[in-house]
Amino acid sequence: MRLEYGFQLADVEVPCFAVEAVEGIGKLFTLTTLVMNVLETRQRVEIVFHGLNPRDPEAKLQAFKEIAAGCSSAGELSYAPGADGQIEGSSSYFRWVTIARS
Repeated sequence: MRLEYGFQLADVEVPCFAVEAVEGIGKLFTLTTLVMNVLETRQRVEIVFHGLNPRDPEAKLQAFKEIAAGCSSAGELSYAPGADGQIEGSSSYFRWVTIARS
């Protein structure tokens, strides 16, 4: 199924992003730079990290933090954990996190 939907970032109070299960490190670099740019105009963003084993979401979050720490304009970021767990009846695991400038 394909769904097309248009919106402006200005219309979204808290932008949300997702990291898919099979995304490589390159996508984490892209996501991190996007989040740093969005945090210039928004108080916070939410990201859901997704993986095929229980360790994947946390590993992706840790990689995100490491990449973000290298950004000279990032300043202090706070990470508030959200819901996490396994999707019932699947082999998918997830972790939500809210990221804000401290």
